[in-house]
Amino acid sequence: MATIRQLVIDVLKPHEPTMLSVAEEVSDLDGVDGVNAILLEMDEEVRNIKFTIEGDDIDFEAVSATIEDTGARVHSVDQVACGEYIVEDIPTAQD
Repeated sequence: MATIRQLVIDVLKPHEPTMLSVAEEVSDLDGVDGVNAILLEMDEEVRNIKFTIEGDDIDFEAVSATIEDTGARVHSVDQVACGEYIVEDIPTAQD
């Protein structure tokens, strides 16, 4: 199985716990070197957050389980980079 180096996921979470708490939980996982969390949308019940996770060997199942343990859920996987290194995305005419 290929090594996951970067993972971009869309997460839906209740207002509590905080975005900071969820990001810290994910960043503590083995194979994760860094986490970036950006609030995309907020309504009365949930927050929609984009998490960008980088590391040497990200375990998607562990990330997903950790997020679900906080009461949130992975809504979608928006980008993934696998292999020996992260390949830079090159803009094309469609972009």
